[in-house]
Amino acid sequence: MHTFSHKELKIATNGFHKSNKIGAVGFSSVYKGKLQDDNDVAVKMLSVESSQGLNEFMSEIASLSNIKLENLVKLHGSVENRTKFNWKARRKVSLGIARAVAYIHEEIKPHIVHRDIKASNILLDQHFNPKLSDFGLSKLIPDNNTHISTRVAGTLGYLAPEYATSGRLTRKSDMYSFGVLLLEIVSGRSMIDFDIEIGEYYLVKKV
Repeated sequence: MHTFSHKELKIATNGFHKSNKIGAVGFSSVYKGKLQDDNDVAVKMLSVESSQGLNEFMSEIASLSNIKLENLVKLHGSVENRTKFNWKARRKVSLGIARAVAYIHEEIKPHIVHRDIKASNILLDQHFNPKLSDFGLSKLIPDNNTHISTRVAGTLGYLAPEYATSGRLTRKSDMYSFGVLLLEIVSGRSMIDFDIEIGEYYLVKKV
């Protein structure tokens, strides 16, 4: 099986540009690309979020490496380019997200509640500088209001319990989501995980 360099795949996918992204599956994102030999390829990039995802990813490579059938995906090769998500990087990411949340909560008038703070909405550059993205569900809260009542929206597992049951949205709702995200960053586990003894569980209930 051929081993590609990270540089080769970066060129093939136009720097993993968002316009080349064709999907996201589990712990990975999929990009369309074109190799130097003019072959069209789909490049699956593993996220740094979960060690469990790495095991699944390596299992997939092992499964596909010997497959040769017209109607099944052909594996052209792989690349191992692990960037260590060490404590220094985790601290940098956590502080950057905290600054972003503090800015939209305190410095902007009316205040903005994001409503969907989660791992997949945090974009990292090559230096681990985080960017809070996707404000599609965000709501404005006037300075003199403690909350607004709205339809419950967000991602299961990140939703603050009081918001999920009442629809009363406050800036504290974002802080709960941020807390769940911090647990993911510190533990290296996904918000929803699996234990062989208890099955699927939410990370916040494991703490």
